[in-house]
Amino acid sequence: MIRFVLNVLWLVFGGGIVLAIGYGVAALVCFVLVVTIPFGVAALRLALYSLWPFGHTLVPKPGAGLASGLANVLWVVLAGWWLALSHLVAGVALCLTIIGIPFGVANFKLVPAAFWPLGREVVATP
Repeated sequence: MIRFVLNVLWLVFGGGIVLAIGYGVAALVCFVLVVTIPFGVAALRLALYSLWPFGHTLVPKPGAGLASGLANVLWVVLAGWWLALSHLVAGVALCLTIIGIPFGVANFKLVPAAFWPLGREVVATP
């Protein structure tokens, strides 16, 4: 029950909708450019994770190999570092207030996802 309440508050006050729309638009752009479809899948995964982060976690995907590692290096160079930095800055800013601490923690959870998304999957926590 608390996860549901935190997710709803995250959507309204924590920027979940804005993040999901941003990652969704990036996914659509990547899908239009056919070569970047794997990055579009990663951006779509990030959109869903940023929409509903409480009660979910990121785990390594079994079977992810060298290709996802090389694609992650390209992702980090092009987009991952500034996405991770923006989540880190937003997390610190939100943690400055007592009410914003859970939202700051949610932004900190999004840092590794934004920095190194390929070869990982979002799963529900028990």
